Parts: sequence; structure tokens; C-alpha cells
Amino acid sequence: MKKKQLISASLAAVMALSLAACGGSSSDTSTTAAGSGESQAAADGSAAAEAPEGSTTIEVWTEDRHDLEYVQAKIDEYNETNTDGIFINLTTITEDYGNMLLLAYNGGTAPDVVGMGGASVPLNNFADTGIILPLNDYIDSDETYQKVNEPYEHAYEGSNMRNGNIYCVYSGMRSGVRVIYNKDLLEQCGYTEIPKSLDEYIAMAKDITEQGAGKYYGIGFTSASPFERLLEMVAQVSGVYYYDYENGKFDFSGYKDVVEAGKRFFTENIAYPDQQGVDNMRALFAEGQFALWSNASQEAGVFTDQIPIDSFEWGVAEVPSLTGEIQGALQTTPSKAWGIVSSTQHPDLAWKVIQFFQSEDFLKGYLENGYCLPISSYMADIIDESKIGRLADFAGLDYESVYPTPPIINLTGDDYRTVLWNAVMGYVDVDDAIEDLNTRYNEALEADIAAGTTKRLVISDYDPLHPNDGNITYLDE
Repeated sequence: MKKKQLISASLAAVMALSLAACGGSSSDTSTTAAGSGESQAAADGSAAAEAPEGSTTIEVWTEDRHDLEYVQAKIDEYNETNTDGIFINLTTITEDYGNMLLLAYNGGTAPDVVGMGGASVPLNNFADTGIILPLNDYIDSDETYQKVNEPYEHAYEGSNMRNGNIYCVYSGMRSGVRVIYNKDLLEQCGYTEIPKSLDEYIAMAKDITEQGAGKYYGIGFTSASPFERLLEMVAQVSGVYYYDYENGKFDFSGYKDVVEAGKRFFTENIAYPDQQGVDNMRALFAEGQFALWSNASQEAGVFTDQIPIDSFEWGVAEVPSLTGEIQGALQTTPSKAWGIVSSTQHPDLAWKVIQFFQSEDFLKGYLENGYCLPISSYMADIIDESKIGRLADFAGLDYESVYPTPPIINLTGDDYRTVLWNAVMGYVDVDDAIEDLNTRYNEALEADIAAGTTKRLVISDYDPLHPNDGNITYLDE
């Protein structure tokens, strides 16, 4: 079996530049997209596998490491059994993935197929510049692929689709944020369910803290992007979002009520009196130090394997809204997608590789191993939920969706999550924070539109419960 290839950014850069100087090719060789087999042997201590004579090597890059054991095993099986003369060579880039792809593309050493779907490969940088090919024609000619993956039902503007062109198709998703709670501690304090409104949620957390008298607390927050792990999602399901799609500008005014309510966690000494890194706070939750924690579906694996909870029963519930009613979509994160690089000499074979990665057989094992939740209803019906453990508790909600990606801007200063959390903590005035964000974000937007580096996104019939259903246009002014 070929050893998985893990290349650091610095080493890959040297390899890519070296290949560019020598006129290296990414096709019909056993050379990796980042460097030769000899160079790779120096990188990971093993020689790269040789492609069978007469086969065509399709170079594949990914930044995902958590699923390598499964993916490489399936690739090895495919390389031995496929009848298309294809040999897949998988390379994992461990650092600076997006920039490494740009470097390789500009140097003539890009892979044929590239893992997409993450923030490190923003669609506007790779689609608008022609680096990634649209897949519509391939998708339209393959009914089986459409059945399994439902590409048009999961085409999200700015994420995997641009102006009607689909550049990659998602295989799975990470859920939106959920409330993870200590059932035993809640029941001990007289509660059996999570309240629907934020005020009631805060009141319950406060009561638990008071009953704990210093032995345990109602809720805990991490120091790592804490705003998005609860309060931002409370705002979303309350119909509040930071980009005004109808008017094509940023607007943070709607966050005031959520931030003001969130301040109570600290002004009233409700929260655990420390904010540490995510894993530290997870460990404290697992020890029963606080009753309420919030994060997305990755917590299923964390609390099963990484930091197993075995001293109490834990549950999963929906985040509250301001009023107790759902008025906006909860943001979910699609994942595991593949694109074809435009410099490939073998686009049809590259598509066959994507067909393999997104086949029913490949995805069934991938999803049942718990690497992500299914995004297509077809695969949701195919998989055996008994095999995915607690991940089933994070199954998609009717009001979960993917928001069209707001314009990407060159912002100066702290981002909105940092500023709004500073307001929650009382470091800055809420009104001043919102005014600052509205000013800086919109000044950057107007400057970048004028410079031609971004476009104004407008959705004339925007519906916060169905953010992708409206009429989407891009404006140059």
C-alpha cells in the first residue's frame, strides 16, 4: 500500500518552484503534484508508488487529514480494479493549502483534481480567475451522479456556484451550532429541556450557576471565536445576519439585542469564570464543571473518542432564538467537494475520479465512518444511522441552510466576531461597536468595488428562512 503523502507548505513550495523551472507535468507520470517521487521520498521517508504501465496518473490534492485512512484505502482499491486506465495519486497539503494551489497553478505543476469546499479555497479566487472548471456539462450527462449527490439542490451561490456555474459538489456537511448539555446536571437543577427563547435560556443558566454555588456553572464559553459558537447563531435563527442582501451592504445593527442579552452571562456572573481554548473547555464540560456548551457536529466525535464523556448523559438541542420563534436559517457548513483544475490535460479522466469519490459506494462508507453528515437526502436514506453513533443527534434541521457568500473585502482592523464579543464582554460599548463595524465594512466594500476586486451581491427577493432561493445579481457599482 502506498504511504499517504503529507507535504509541508515550505517543502512543497520548493518542490513546486523546482518543477516549474524544469517544466514538470502533472499528467501521465508518477510524479506528485508538488514534486517528484524522489523528492517525496525525502519528505516522508518512502518512495511514491509507481503507476502501472500504460495508465494515466490523475494527481489529486486535498487538505483533509482526518479521513486519510479511509480515502487512501479506497483509492488503493480503485487503482487496482478500475478499467479506465486511471491511477490516482493523492497528496495532502498540510499548510497554506490555498496559496500552495495558486503557486502550483502559476508554476505549471497543479494537480488535476483538487479538494474544495473549505475557506482556504474561496470560490471567487479560483472560479473567476479560470483556475477551476465548471462541472455543469459533466453533471448534466450523468443521471446516477445527480441521483446520489443532488448537485442542483445543494448549489450555493458564492460557495460552490457562481452565476449559475457549479464548480464543485458537496458530499457532506457539518451541522449548524447546537446546544450540548449535561442531562444529569439539568435534571438535578429541575430542568428537562432546553428553552426556546434566549431570555429563558439565560435564566436557566443563571439558576444552575446559583444552585451550583461555585461547584458548577450554568454555561461555559471558549476563547476561540466564542461569538459564533452561540450568540451569532441565536441572531441567525432570529432573522439577523451581518450582510443586507436586499440593499447590497453590510449591516450589523440587528445584533444589538443579542449582544445586550449576551452581556448578562458575564455581568451577572452566570458563565464559568474563565475562557480557555476549545479543547480545554470541552474537557471542563466533560468533567461536569458547567451544564451548557455549544458547538457543531464535530462534538459527536470529540465527546465519543477524543474527550469521552462517561460520567453523565449528554444531550443535543437546538439553539434558542430571541423570541422563541425561528425567523431565519441556521448556517450549516457543506464539506468534502472536488473540483477540476483547468490546466489538466485529462479533464474527462479527472471527472471519472470525481465520480468515484462521490459514488454511492464510496460515500456510504465515508458517511458511516462518521466523517461528516450526509448532505443529499438520497445518501441520508442509504446509510445505516446505527453506525454513525452520536453524529445522528446532529442531523439536519428543516431551517438549516447555506447563506450566499457576502462580498469578500479587504478589511482593516478586527473582524465583526471579535468586535461583537468584545462588546459582550463589556470592553466596548455596543452602539459604538456596531457603528464601527458598519463604517469599516462598508468603506472596505465600496473601495474594493471601485477597485474591481469584488462585486456587490444583491438578492431582490431575499428570504431569511430560505437565503438561497432569491434572485441573485452581482453589481459593479
